[in-house]
Amino acid sequence: MVTLNKIYTRTGDAGDTALGNGARVAKYSARVTAYGTVDESNATVGLARQHASGDMDTALARIQNDLFDLGADLCRPEMEKDATAEYPPLRMTAAQVDRLEAEIDAMNKNIAPLKSFVLPGGSALSAHLHLCRTVTRRAERLTVELSQSEGVNPEAVKYLNRLSDWFFVAGRAANDNGADDVLWVPGANR
Repeated sequence: MVTLNKIYTRTGDAGDTALGNGARVAKYSARVTAYGTVDESNATVGLARQHASGDMDTALARIQNDLFDLGADLCRPEMEKDATAEYPPLRMTAAQVDRLEAEIDAMNKNIAPLKSFVLPGGSALSAHLHLCRTVTRRAERLTVELSQSEGVNPEAVKYLNRLSDWFFVAGRAANDNGADDVLWVPGANR
C-alpha cells in the first residue's frame, strides 16, 4: 500500500524523477512521457465519469484503476533485474485485455454497423469518451515508441490498443447505441 505523508519532496527540482525501481531519469524521458500520458488518459476518464451512471460508470471506474496499474507497469522497466526492490513489479495481464474485448463485444451487439466515420459529439458523455479515446491513442503511440528502445510489457501495449477501441464503442453506446452519432459527411462544406 502507498502512504503519502508529504506531497512535495524537492527531489525532482533538477529535472529528473524516480522510476518505480528507484532509478533516476529525466522528466522528459520516453518512459516518463508514456506513463504521464497514461495518467492524462486517466484524468479524461474522470471527466467522462461526471456524465456516466450505472454500468457505464462502474466500467469507467474499473478502467481508471487499470490505468493506475498500467502506470505502475510502465514506471518499472520490463527487463529490470533489480533484486533490491521492496515489491515485485505490477504488470498488466492478458485477462485485463480479454475483459475489455468482452465488454466491447457486449456493447457493440446493440449498435448498428457504421456507414460513415463518427465525429466526436452527440451526448456530453460520448464527447468525453472520444476525448478519452484520443488521449489513450497518444499514450499507445508513446508506449510503442518506448518499446522500440526499452523493455515494455507487451500486454501494456495491447491494453492501450483495446482500451481506445473500448472508448470508441462506449462513445457510440452513449449516443443511444449509435442512433445519435454525429456522422462525417465527406466534402459537406465545400
